[in-house]
Amino acid sequence: MFKTLWFVGVFYVLACVALAESPSQAIQAKDGAKCAAMFDDAVRVNIRPELRAKLAPIVAAIRYAENGKTYQYGIIHKRCKAGYRNQAGWCAATVQKNWDRWVKAGSKGEFITYLGGIYCPIGVKNDPTGLNKHWIKNVKKFKKRFASPAKHGIMGT
Repeated sequence: MFKTLWFVGVFYVLACVALAESPSQAIQAKDGAKCAAMFDDAVRVNIRPELRAKLAPIVAAIRYAENGKTYQYGIIHKRCKAGYRNQAGWCAATVQKNWDRWVKAGSKGEFITYLGGIYCPIGVKNDPTGLNKHWIKNVKKFKKRFASPAKHGIMGT
């Protein structure tokens, strides 16, 4: 019985590892190679090198959670021009800036919960159907899927 459980446990761990993707791979799978290149550039330009491995999965997770066609990363702001690269860049910059604010404030609670209160607050007028309440849960789920070692793509650059 213990051998079977051990084998099942190892299989489960291996299956989870096999499902993990780099953030860039995840974006390529969703949006294509051209968008993955824009994602990589947005992360490289807007996230400090020492934080890319930690924050790029969050940016990719936001893309999956937002799932927009026009506002791919959910950025609805008059100064954010239309287009994939602008959306990705604004998102990456927002994640970096709020990471810095969260750290400066003492890193209380989970970062994604902190970010959700700013990036996708509950009860705002541009969320009439109340979907923002799912944002934190969804971003956490996707981040776990995309969190991977620095050897993938933009993480080490």
